[in-house]
Amino acid sequence: MMIRDPVVAGKFYPNASDRCVRAIATCLDESATTPDLPGHIVGGVLPHAGWVCSGGVAAGVFKAIKNSRTTKDKPHPDVIIFFGAAHHPCGPTASLFPSGRWESPLGPITIDDRLANRVMSHTNLVVDDPYAHESEHSIEVQIPFIQTIFPDAKLLPIIVPMTANAPEIGQAVGRTLKSYGYDAIVLASSDLTHYGPRYKFTPKGVGEAGLQWARTVNDRRLIGHILDLNELAIVPEALQHKNACGAGAISAAIAASKHLAANSAILLEHVTSQETLGQSATDDAVGYAGIVFTRPN
Repeated sequence: MMIRDPVVAGKFYPNASDRCVRAIATCLDESATTPDLPGHIVGGVLPHAGWVCSGGVAAGVFKAIKNSRTTKDKPHPDVIIFFGAAHHPCGPTASLFPSGRWESPLGPITIDDRLANRVMSHTNLVVDDPYAHESEHSIEVQIPFIQTIFPDAKLLPIIVPMTANAPEIGQAVGRTLKSYGYDAIVLASSDLTHYGPRYKFTPKGVGEAGLQWARTVNDRRLIGHILDLNELAIVPEALQHKNACGAGAISAAIAASKHLAANSAILLEHVTSQETLGQSATDDAVGYAGIVFTRPN
């Protein structure tokens, strides 16, 4: 059995179960109030920085998903499909962790190996590559949230590079989920603009004016495409304007969600690390957005 141990526990989030539980409770408390959403959530986008920076935004997406499930639904979805950002060099195909389990400070979560095989039988753009996940944090930081809010759900982790075929990857996953009737949630893990000298990205200068441009212009360009459910625009937008590290994941999640009848996207929250950390004097900041995709009830 393949087992993936956590690699950023103690850095991005607590590495002890009791502290992890308390931190998740804090993130849920800090998350934006979930509005009454029209429709049923089938997917979304959420950030993957350290919980002190973006945990409240991520928690808000999970909370919204839970609140959208009606009394006619099962308490938990069958599986969470997590499309992760590729922060390390990889090829044009998506890398799937196909079987076994992932460990977290809260214990193990099971990989849906049957679904993994079904996805790979639908496309050659998703390959069996557990080693691509060894040092990637974009999905790992979400695992304790899944275990807390949907403890019976299985996991299917897929790293999607920033490639032109990202929509096709999502379409193949969406077709598989629809064909076999899975009760699934499709999520993309991505932060937005990384602005400032630390990130070697300062097209509007260093300081407050540049940070405001990153938030109100650069981030919002990408968010606009997400809210339009325009999976084809996401990767070209990010390649040109550097406003998402997980553009491939976002594109795939939109495409897969549309196969699950998503016809609307709703922005729950958009903040930056400058705001969440309370840093009034800083030259560097990262954008975070919580967005959900809904289908009619």
